[in-house]
Amino acid sequence: MNSLLLLALLGCLGTVFAAPLDNVRWCVISLAEHQKCQDIAGAGHNIACVQKDNSHDCIIAIRAGEADAITLDGGDIYTAGLSNYNLHPIIAEDYGKTSETCYYAVAVAKRGTAFGIRDLAGKRSCHTGLGKSAGWNIPIGTLLSMQLIRWGGVEDESIENAVANFFSASCVPGATRGTKLCELCQGDCSKSHNEPFYGYDGAFQCLAQEVGEVAFVKHLTVPESEKHHYELLCKDNTRAPIDSYASCYLAKIPAHAVVTRQELDLSQLIWRTLSQIDPAVLFSSERYGQANLMFKDSTKKLVQLPPQTDSYLYLGAEYMSTIRVLKTGTTSVSATSPIKWCAVGFTEASKCDTWSINSMASDANVIECQFAPTVDDCLKMIMREEADAMAVDGGQVFTAGKCGLVPAMVEQYDESMSMQNIRSDSSYYAVAVVKRSSGLTWETLRGRRSCHTGMGRTAGWNVPMGLIHQATNDCNFANYFSAGCAPGADPSSSFCTRCVGSGSDIDDGTKCKASADERYYGYAGAFRCLVEGGGDVAFIKHTIVGENSGAIRPEWAQGVNPDDYMLVCPNKNPMPVDQFAECHLAQVPAHAVVTRPEFQERVVAVLQSQETKFGVHGNDDSFRMFASLGGKNLLFKDSTKCLKAVESGTTAEQFLGENYMAAMSSLRVCSNLTPDLEKSCTFHSCQQKN
Repeated sequence: MNSLLLLALLGCLGTVFAAPLDNVRWCVISLAEHQKCQDIAGAGHNIACVQKDNSHDCIIAIRAGEADAITLDGGDIYTAGLSNYNLHPIIAEDYGKTSETCYYAVAVAKRGTAFGIRDLAGKRSCHTGLGKSAGWNIPIGTLLSMQLIRWGGVEDESIENAVANFFSASCVPGATRGTKLCELCQGDCSKSHNEPFYGYDGAFQCLAQEVGEVAFVKHLTVPESEKHHYELLCKDNTRAPIDSYASCYLAKIPAHAVVTRQELDLSQLIWRTLSQIDPAVLFSSERYGQANLMFKDSTKKLVQLPPQTDSYLYLGAEYMSTIRVLKTGTTSVSATSPIKWCAVGFTEASKCDTWSINSMASDANVIECQFAPTVDDCLKMIMREEADAMAVDGGQVFTAGKCGLVPAMVEQYDESMSMQNIRSDSSYYAVAVVKRSSGLTWETLRGRRSCHTGMGRTAGWNVPMGLIHQATNDCNFANYFSAGCAPGADPSSSFCTRCVGSGSDIDDGTKCKASADERYYGYAGAFRCLVEGGGDVAFIKHTIVGENSGAIRPEWAQGVNPDDYMLVCPNKNPMPVDQFAECHLAQVPAHAVVTRPEFQERVVAVLQSQETKFGVHGNDDSFRMFASLGGKNLLFKDSTKCLKAVESGTTAEQFLGENYMAAMSSLRVCSNLTPDLEKSCTFHSCQQKN
C-alpha cells in the first residue's frame, strides 16, 4: 500500500514539474515596485509579483525557484552568476542612441565647487549601493587604479575600511550600519527603497540635498531641468558639462539585464511576456513616486542576449578585472604561479597530464591541466581564470581577441628563422588538396564532399569558405558542398555526415566533435578524411601531406604517396603538393598561445623555461612539447620548432594583420557562422577594453 501511495505521489509531482509555465514571477524589492508589478499583472499580463527585501534576497529566491526574474545592475549580475546561484542574464536594457546596451558611469558634483577627481579625499560621497556598478565597483576601482585610495589588499583590511578612510562620510546602501559608509544615509542603509538614498535617483538626491559632495551614478541620472546646476568630474582632473559624458566618464559598462535560471522554456516565457507589455508602462515609474522601478526609466527597449550568455560574457573581461581588483586588491601575478593549461578532448588531456608530471619542480607543478570539450569552452575557462592558456589557430585567436584575451607566444615552423627577432615567418599556407585521380580543380568543387579541420578554423574553414562566400554571396555552404566533415558543426547539418567519431561501433558522442576524439578533426584528421574517401577535397595546412607520408606516417596513412595528391587553387591548374608557394588559398598567421592580458608575462616565462627542457633541442627526453604520441598536433602543432614571444601589448587584431581581419570580417557577414561565444563577447561595445 505504501509503495502504491509513493508511486501516486511521484506521479503527481511529475505532473506538477511537467506542467507548462503560466506566469513569470517577478521579484520586487519595495512597496512601490510591488504596486507597479501588480498593476501590470492586473492589466492582463502573465506576471505574478514576489516581494523581497533586497536584490540579493531576490537572487536567492530565483535560485530556489520561488521567483523567476529580476532586472539587475552589473555588480548584482556578477553576484547572481556565481556558482552558488548560477543565474544567467537573458535580456538587456537598451537606452537608445545615448549608449544603447551600455551606459556611462560618471562622478557628479555641484557647479561652483572647485575640486576635481584627484581632490576627493576627505569629501562626502553618495553611492547607489555597495557592489553596484556605477555607484561602487567602477568609481572605487577607478580611484584604486589612480592610486588615490591606498589599499594593501584583503589581508591588510577590507575595501570598505579603505574607502571609509578615504572619504570623510558616505552613504553606501548595503554597507555595515553604524559605520562611516552609512553615516549620510537617511533610512536603514539597506540596498532597497527603504533607504531614500538607494539607487541612481537616491544617490543624486543625496548630492542635490547637499548631504554629500559627489555622487557616483549613471550618465542619464541628472534630470534635464537640473543639468545646468551640476558638472562631471573627469579622470584628467578637469570638469565637463553633464551632457559631455561620452568624453568625461569613469567607465562604459554593460546595461542592466534581466536574470533568471538557465532554463530555455523559462527564458522564452519571460521574453514573450515582457514583449507584450506597453513600453510606456514598463519603463515609467513616475506615478509611483519613485524612479527606476522594475526597469530603468531611461530604457527605450529590451534586447534578447545571444544564447549561452553567462554573467562573465555579458559583463566582459575589463569589468570582471575591476571586480577582481576590489576583491583582492591586486592584479599582479605571482612569479611562482603554475600555468593551468587547457586541453581539449581525451587525447590532449593525456598528453597534458604527462607534461604536468614531468614539469614538476621542487615538488610543485609548473604546468597544471584543465580539460574542456571544445576550444570555446577552454576560452571561457581562461576568461574566468579557471584556466590560463592554450594554443589555438588564427580563427580562434580572432574569437579570443573579441573576448578580451591576447596572444602571448606564436609557433615557429622554420627552425632557421626561429632564433631571429621577427615574426614574419610565423605563418603557413592554407591549401586545398584533392586526389590526383579525381581530376578536380578549384572551379569544379561545387557539389563535391569536403573535409575541414574544424568549424571556425583558419585553413580548414575561414579561408576556403571566405573565398567561396566572396564568389557566391551565399552563406549556406550546404548549397555548395553536398556533404562533408567539419567538426564542431551542428550535428544535424550536412557538414557532419562524413565524420566518423572515434571509430567505435557504439555511439559514444564523438562524431563531429571539435576535438581529437573525432578522427577527422584537425589538419591530419581532415587529410585522413580525404585519404579514406570521406570527402573529395581537404582544406589543410601546406605541410600535412608530407607529415603523413614517408617513414614516419601514422598507421592510417600506410600507402599514402604524396604524388597521388594535388593542390587546387583559384584560376590555376592543379599542382604537386610541394608547390604550395605557387598554389595556395592564403598565407595565414601561425597558431598562437592565448591568455589574459595580466597573465601574458608569466605564460611567456614558463613556456620559455619549459621549452628549454622539452623543446626540439630540450635537455630532458622524458617529454616533448612538439610531439604527439597517440595522436597528431596535440596541445601544439607537431611541426613547431620553437615558440616566440609576442610583443607585450599586441592585440589579437594586430597579431592577425589587416588581410586576415578583412577576410574574417567578410565571413562574419554570415552571422549563422559566428560562434556563440563570439556573439556573446561582442554583443555590446562596453565588453571591450575602454
